[in-house]
Amino acid sequence: MKEMLNFASDYMDTCRPEIINALASTQGKEYTGYGTDEITERAKAKIRALCNAPDAEICFLAGGTQANAFVIDTMLESFEGVICASTGHVNVHEAGAIEFTGHKVMPLPMNDGKITADQIDQYMQTFESDENNTHMVAPGMVYISQPTEYGTLYSKAELEAIQSVCRNHHLYLYIDGARLAYALAAKENDVTMADLAQLCDVFYIGGTKCGAMIGEAVVLPKRDTITHLVTHIKQHGALLAKGWIAAIQFDTLFTADESGETLYLKCGKTGVTAADEIRSALTANGYTLYLPNPTNQVFFTMSDALYHTLCEHARLGFMEKPDPDHTIARICTSWATTQEQIEGMKQLLKEAQH
Repeated sequence: MKEMLNFASDYMDTCRPEIINALASTQGKEYTGYGTDEITERAKAKIRALCNAPDAEICFLAGGTQANAFVIDTMLESFEGVICASTGHVNVHEAGAIEFTGHKVMPLPMNDGKITADQIDQYMQTFESDENNTHMVAPGMVYISQPTEYGTLYSKAELEAIQSVCRNHHLYLYIDGARLAYALAAKENDVTMADLAQLCDVFYIGGTKCGAMIGEAVVLPKRDTITHLVTHIKQHGALLAKGWIAAIQFDTLFTADESGETLYLKCGKTGVTAADEIRSALTANGYTLYLPNPTNQVFFTMSDALYHTLCEHARLGFMEKPDPDHTIARICTSWATTQEQIEGMKQLLKEAQH
């Protein structure tokens, strides 16, 4: 039986072999707990340097939903909520994790996965002009993803505009970087990690989907943005006793080669290059791209019959049904996608159309 092509997500493979080797090197050694070890400090130093934020506080958490729930719950007052795109991960794919902490999610209509500074400004003006707003959940934060859930990117100018609106209305700006490596590697991208550190109050660097076995690095560019940080992490059940297990993965990912390029960026480039090849194959074989985007997620629309044919041979991500007879599917490449897998998908796309 022919093996299924697996393009369902970007966390299907274990991790980069360099991380396996780094983890193996700790065998028989002992480290102090809860992130007080030398490996954690080394990883933090590399991230601070890349962010040009020498005073940044960094914590390593297990996963994206945990990071989102922790950051939002810790930074907001009990009566505050978070603004996001209607397609934002915290709104649709986290099983109500944010609401479970007691904070309302306030979705705005999206355009290609993004929201704009003008939308946020108008929303806030409406709230602030309401004479009954003391009886309402108050917006306290804006949440966006880079790249977005639809693989699109915020430009530096867009982020600067959003930051300005957030400052005017006293809102925190939080950027979810679950797939940040693929944003950094995209040719159209003009936003660096140092830019993120300047433009937002908190963001996280995704590891799980970008070459690590597990883990996300939450970056608070300004010290004491969250006071008693470690205590809050502990209270949320998110403090790892063996903190070095997560940290050594980021220490490895942010090690640079002789040219100065980090392993993290290489992970991103692999996924983006693979996605570009598949996008070209889709177009060449008459498929309809749902929207243009430059990162590792590829969305396309097809008849239900064609979708079911493809699913007999490949694992794809189901996104939505725009009408009763069509499906929007996702092909997701990753840091681990091989040329053999790319060629297999290209051949399948060609054969399925004939």
